[in-house]
Amino acid sequence: MTAFAPDSIVLNRKLPLWYQVSQSLRASILGRRPDAPLRLPTEEQLAGHYGVSVLTMRQALKELEDEGLITRHRRRGTFIEPTAQRGAPVRLLGSVDTIVAQQSGMTSELLDRGRVPVPGELAEHFPDLTEVAMFHRLRGDELTGEPTNHARNHLRPELAERIDPEDLVRRPMTKVLRDVVGVRISRITDTVEARLADPETSRLLQVPLLSPILHYTGVVYGEDGQVLDVARICYRGDRFSFTVTLDAH
Repeated sequence: MTAFAPDSIVLNRKLPLWYQVSQSLRASILGRRPDAPLRLPTEEQLAGHYGVSVLTMRQALKELEDEGLITRHRRRGTFIEPTAQRGAPVRLLGSVDTIVAQQSGMTSELLDRGRVPVPGELAEHFPDLTEVAMFHRLRGDELTGEPTNHARNHLRPELAERIDPEDLVRRPMTKVLRDVVGVRISRITDTVEARLADPETSRLLQVPLLSPILHYTGVVYGEDGQVLDVARICYRGDRFSFTVTLDAH
C-alpha cells in the first residue's frame, strides 16, 4: 500500500521539535488531496524525513492521535482518519514562564474550595478519578481592585492537599504548583474562545448579562503526560485582548 507523503520543513531549534513536527504533519494531512493515500509512513521513516529521533516522532504522532486526525494500529500501521474535522482549533506554543508572567500582577479572593465530582466536560482529562479538587477565585486589578476575571481550577486531589490557600492570593495556580508544590510541568495547552457572560460571570465581573467575555481553558501536564490541573477562566471582554506573535525565523 502506498503511504501518504508529508511536506518537508526547516526546523527551528528554539521550539520543541515534536511540536513543530506535529504541526507540519497536521497541515500536510488537512491539506492533502482527496485521492491521497491514508496510510502514513512508519515512525522510523517519518523520523528520517523530518530529521528527528523516533522518540520525538512518537510524541508528535501522539499529539495528532489525541486530536483525532490519525489512528494507530499495531502491526497494521498509522492511518489518517478520513472523517477527521478540518476545523480543529489552532494550538499556540509558549513557555511556562510566559504563562506565569501573564497571570501575575492580580489580587485574588478565594470564593470556594473543596472536592467535587469530575465535571463531564473534563472527564477526558481525569479518566482515573471520580473526584477532583476545585478552587474558585475572583481576581482583580492590583491597583484599582476592579474585578477582571474569575477562575476555576480543577486539579488532582493529592496536589491540592499540598497547597496553602494563602499562596493563591498573590500567585497564579501554575506558579504555586511549580514553585511551591514542586511539580515538574512539561507543557500547557491553551484554548481561548469568545462567549457571552452567564448570570454568575455577569455578577462577579460586574458586566451586563450576555456581554462578550474571553473564556480561557489551560490544561497543565506533568512529565509523565498526566493532566495535573485544568484552569477555566472568564475574562472581561473590555479589559483583555488576545495577541499572538509568531517568529518567522
